[in-house]
Parts: sequence; C-alpha cells; structure tokens
Amino acid sequence: MKHKNLKEQAIQLHRQHAGKIEVVSKVEINSEAELSLVYTPGVGDVCKEIEKNPHEINHLTSRGNMVAVVTDGTAVLGLGDIGPGAAMPVMEGKCMLFKNFANIDAFPICLDTKNVDEIVATVKALQPTFAGINLEDISAPRCFEIEDRLKKDLDIPVFHDDQHGTAIVVLAGLINGLKVVGKQMKAVKIVINGAGAAGISIAKLLLHAGFTNITLVSLEGVVNQSEGWLNSSQLQIAKVTNRENVRGTLKDAILHADVFIGVSGPAALKAEYVKSMAKDPIVFAMANPIPEIYPEEALAAGAKVVGTGRSDYPNQINNLLAFPGIFRGAIDSQASDITTDMKIAAAFAIANVIPEKELSPEYVIPNALNKEVPKVVAEAVAKSALEKDRVTIKSS
Repeated sequence: MKHKNLKEQAIQLHRQHAGKIEVVSKVEINSEAELSLVYTPGVGDVCKEIEKNPHEINHLTSRGNMVAVVTDGTAVLGLGDIGPGAAMPVMEGKCMLFKNFANIDAFPICLDTKNVDEIVATVKALQPTFAGINLEDISAPRCFEIEDRLKKDLDIPVFHDDQHGTAIVVLAGLINGLKVVGKQMKAVKIVINGAGAAGISIAKLLLHAGFTNITLVSLEGVVNQSEGWLNSSQLQIAKVTNRENVRGTLKDAILHADVFIGVSGPAALKAEYVKSMAKDPIVFAMANPIPEIYPEEALAAGAKVVGTGRSDYPNQINNLLAFPGIFRGAIDSQASDITTDMKIAAAFAIANVIPEKELSPEYVIPNALNKEVPKVVAEAVAKSALEKDRVTIKSS
C-alpha cells in the first residue's frame, strides 16, 4: 500500500507540474531599453566579443555553469532499456539535484539512438553549449567506449555518474568502514558482485586508491581471465584482479572475504555466504530497491557494517554525495577532465565529513541531503585539479 501511494503521488506531482524543471530568466524585460540590452541590438556586440575572445563565452553566457545530462535510456535505474523518452523524468530529476546541491544549471539531453558513433558525434557537437557532460543510464559495455572517446575529444569534463559516482561513494564508505572494523586497506579481501559499468569502475578506483585484493563476480560466474564469456571490459579488469585465481560462483569467491560490494540484483547474497566471510565483514548491498541482502539479515549473519542504496536504512550509498560537488569543483577550477586523483580526493572529502569520534557501524557515510558535502567535495576536487601535472587547466 505504501508503494502504491508513493507511485500515485509521484505521477500526480509530475502531471501537476508537467515535469520538474523550467528555464528562468536572470534579467527582467520591462522596457525597450532593457530589451535592447538583452537582445538586439546590444546582444550583437556581445556576440562579437565572444568571436574575438572565445574564452569569454563562459563569462558572457550561461555556458560556463551549464552541464548536459545525457542518456540514451538503455540502463535507467533498475528499469533497464526503457528508451530515451521514458528516461526523461530521471534526467529532469538529476538536473534538479545539480541545481539544488551545487547551483549548477543542468539540462536533460535524451538521445533517440543506441549507436555509439552517433552518440559521440552528437555530444561532441554540443560542446559550445555546455561546460561539462554528465553521462547517465547508458548500458555497458557501450558506456565505456562512449566516455573514453568523449574524454579524448572534448576539453570539458566528461563523467559517467553510474560508474564513477557510485565508485567514489563506495570508496568513501570503505575508508570509514575500515576504521570501524579496524582493518587496513591493503590487507582486506574484497568481492564485487556485478561486473558491469559500476562494478568495474568500483574495482578500478579501489585499485588506484591502494586496495590490492579484489575479485569480481558476474551472472556467469567469477571474473577470471581464462573464462571465454568475458567481454572486453571484463577481460581487462580480470588481468588486474582475482589474484587468488578463483573460479566458480559468488559462493566460492566470498569465502573469507572482508568486504562484499553488491551492484547486481535482489537477494544475490545469502546469509550463509556472509557467515563464510572473515570476522566483522563490511557488506554494501546496493541493488535497488531490493538489495542483495537486507541489512537485518546481513547483521544477523555476522556483518559488522552494512550499507544499501536505500534511504530507509543506515549508510545509504548515494551518488548524490559525489556528482554535484565533483562538477562544481571541476567547473570552478576550469579543469578539462575529471581525473582519478580528483575522484579519490572527492571520496576522502566525503569520508572526512564524519568526525572519527562519531563513526559507528551505522554511520560511515554522511546523509545524502547534507548540503555541506558538495561544498567540501568541490573544494577537494578543485584543489586536486589545480595541482601541477595532474590535469591540464584551461586558460581563463
């Protein structure tokens, strides 16, 4: 009944407002003099100024604070390939979050194509309008190629939030979770259930941050480079993970593991698997709305720290903690890219929002609605971006 009421309320709200975002003028037009300044003839001189000094576009137009939220609708929430039109409510919501948490103007771009070349070409053509590109809900493995190609071709930040936002918040949670259980980064064994965009990105970021023992598991089984079913992205990550050369299923991989990270599906983690993990394990079961295992079941099986993607349990792993501050910091520092070091800086900033004396098994991640988080993340990201030799800074 509760879910039914939520469904009805959500549809009613969207119908009432005909969506959730609108364009609002920064300047009032109440006289001919004002009209001549914002439009013809005055605007022509502004155009000439940008033609003469192209970098002025970020100071004379809204472009310098505008991010495109781009999707093809192929991997929307837990709904799958529902198409670009049906994805629009999610993209509008994402734009709202950018504005509310980082004062960034964002606009939804829902593309009616699944062709990688067409998506890349379209987004490249949008560069004069936007200071950053947030890729959203694009299915793997195409999302990897799309992001890689755009990062090479554009001189503005490109960020696939489903991959990197999740990875950053997971890292933040692990930084604090390990303090709670008294374990060290290089000593723990991690199992990631789910070897799609999010799982692979999490593995890459954790490796870069200093974790050394990570194994991924897919629906087909443990990601091992000898398996013939691996796609190109899985094969690449297999070469730097699974150092114990495990084969089989999640049951085999999770034995004596210190950390379980779930980006897979409902009920994938059984209580008996948790019981087979090392002492005081950390379980981040992030499938939404039904996690790989419910917190009460994981705790009863011996888990010490449990996080989910849900807001009705402690330790919500929510991308909202990451992406607004990351784009704010990247835009403010005029970074041309969002580097791995910037992502790690963001993760530590999120983790450090919680004073060490306040850490507990139920509190290793800040609340997603904490408005201080985007500010500290933005500062950390901008500082990382401006450090010499870490990123090419565009001239102001």
